[in-house]
Amino acid sequence: MKIAFVGCGFVFDIYMRTIWAHDELDVRGVFDIDGDRQAVVCKHYGYYGFASFDELLNDPNVDIVINLTNIRSHYEVTKRALEAGKHVYSEKPLTTEVDQSRELFALAAEKGLVFTGAPSNVFSDSVSTMWKAIRDGAIGKPVLVHAELDDNPVHLVHAEGITSPTGAPWPLVEELQEGCTFEHVGYHLVWICAMFGPATHVTAFSKALIDHKTDLPLDPADTPDYSVACLNFANGMAARVTCSFVAPRDHRMRIIGEEGELTGDSYRHYQSPVFLERFSAVSLSARKAFTVREQPLLGRRFGVGGQRVPLLRSWKSHAVEAEDGSKLSLKQRLVSYLRRKQIYSQDKMLGVAEMVRAMKEGHPQPLSPEFLMHVNELTLLIQRAGPTGIATSPTTTFESLQPLPEVANARIDYRASYRPRPLERALAGAMAALHRK
Repeated sequence: MKIAFVGCGFVFDIYMRTIWAHDELDVRGVFDIDGDRQAVVCKHYGYYGFASFDELLNDPNVDIVINLTNIRSHYEVTKRALEAGKHVYSEKPLTTEVDQSRELFALAAEKGLVFTGAPSNVFSDSVSTMWKAIRDGAIGKPVLVHAELDDNPVHLVHAEGITSPTGAPWPLVEELQEGCTFEHVGYHLVWICAMFGPATHVTAFSKALIDHKTDLPLDPADTPDYSVACLNFANGMAARVTCSFVAPRDHRMRIIGEEGELTGDSYRHYQSPVFLERFSAVSLSARKAFTVREQPLLGRRFGVGGQRVPLLRSWKSHAVEAEDGSKLSLKQRLVSYLRRKQIYSQDKMLGVAEMVRAMKEGHPQPLSPEFLMHVNELTLLIQRAGPTGIATSPTTTFESLQPLPEVANARIDYRASYRPRPLERALAGAMAALHRK
């Protein structure tokens, strides 16, 4: 399938990190309104540079347009691409208004085209593993999600100097003007809603807490840098999602059930370890001790924090385990290795790959239009909740999704394979005796 990129900024290089693993995708070319930036990218990656967006849209060899423009341009660029008869994969959020998203999905349906988009972490090995464990009943009935998306105090991390391998600056101004919620909350909403269905009610709050984050001019300068949302789901689940550019980095995913808990360190690491804990009197009581809480290795002997479970590997798992063909310097290769192992490892092309796989196999898209509109609306509601907060019901909903077949049909059974640790088993009888009169 032949694809073309619109927008060659910082995120473009992140997409390029895993393009080597997607030989089913043929990059026809790129376009950026910044001609100098486009020229740098074309020289580095050896891609054809379109002279204009119109040239790209008129190229009969382009099947899919990948929209990596800034958020305010998503609607216009996607609409023009659909009108030109191109399938579209867009970065998140799809648009800045739910009615715009609804219009674009209707346009795509009218023309028999596919319109879908990011984020792709819903297909990651970590999320797939958690989803399968839920279906296996590993934690009993799931009742609560805690999702953190604190991304460091941005005013202290000298973000002005961060650049991509081809020299694109990290879009600090856009990140701050759009806000942490608009930019990031979708990473959590996508897996939460995929697993547990549509939210029926939202209670949210957002506020700007840090007055001065950069010397660069911002318009507006008071976009919320903190938000928290509580979501109620039709199946009885509840979730709390927190975003900020204020608190130290914390990207944890926690799913608490009636019988246990699943945890992952980061949505942003597609092979982040997943831990399963089946609650016991020993593990729950051990948490009361300060030393156990402060010494995770000790705590795990009592079952606290659970056990690391084997990850489900997808057909594209190898994409995040190396970075080939990117023309990186020795220094950049070292940084890339450390980043993949210690910080994050994403395959942003995975969403495009799943889009194309469904098209080729004649299956519905794994993320339905209704699902994507719901995530889009929740993002907007949380972003715009304001310091006085909101309590409202979304206008969108969707039919519950199913995991990819290779996830649903994986042979491993996470509940059946769980075994308490020896010390936890040994202390179980003692704990029971202590609680008897």
